[in-house]
Amino acid sequence: MSTLVLALVAGTVIGLALGALGGGGGVLAVPALIYLLGFSAASATTAGLIIVTATSATALYAYARDGHVAWKAGALLAAAGVLPAYLAGAVAGHLPEAALTTAFAVIAALAALRMLRPSAAEPKEGARPAKAAGTGAGLGAVTGFLGVGGGFLAVPALVGVLGLRMKQAVGTSLMVITVNSLVALAARSGTGDHLRWEVIAPFAGAAILGAWDGKRLAAKVAGATLQRVFAYALFAVAAFMIIDVVV
Repeated sequence: MSTLVLALVAGTVIGLALGALGGGGGVLAVPALIYLLGFSAASATTAGLIIVTATSATALYAYARDGHVAWKAGALLAAAGVLPAYLAGAVAGHLPEAALTTAFAVIAALAALRMLRPSAAEPKEGARPAKAAGTGAGLGAVTGFLGVGGGFLAVPALVGVLGLRMKQAVGTSLMVITVNSLVALAARSGTGDHLRWEVIAPFAGAAILGAWDGKRLAAKVAGATLQRVFAYALFAVAAFMIIDVVV
């Protein structure tokens, strides 16, 4: 299968995840770039940030147009994550390939576990802002370090900590992902390996189109079903990456 076709297929899957779930796309994008498209771990995490930023911003527009973004709650998480995202992004480009791959596999497994956990009952809106800020800082660090959006952390925090409904949490998560990814990209500017734009551009284009379909898919398929499908995919990715590092 040609590189272009692989990029288009992978991009579509990543877009569907981001559009439907508000997260999960970046955790799939980086392994796809490494194992399907031949990127190094360092360049894959940077390319992943580019793809996630473009896709999240597009999906955010669709959710904002329908009134499904809680701007104040999103601003809290995004602001708390700005500095960690920048610092982690600056450090990530100097780490060994094996360390990045192992860390990414661990995050993928944790993301899968988080998706399989049932959602907690929704508390009153505005509850525990300090915990939300802590979650935002952790989210920013993960985004900067591994090149993933971190929606698998943001959506549960927005639902369980700030009391948003699921659709609004997904839209707000996309806002947080967009901000953190832009900051992490700024920190990585001028570092890392050469980026292959002939692969990144079609990948991102397919992801953007997939995000629109993902939003429509979320309206037709139960969120729990979508989460289970992506969770099992993430477990498989994590296992493959660990085996690759060990072997």
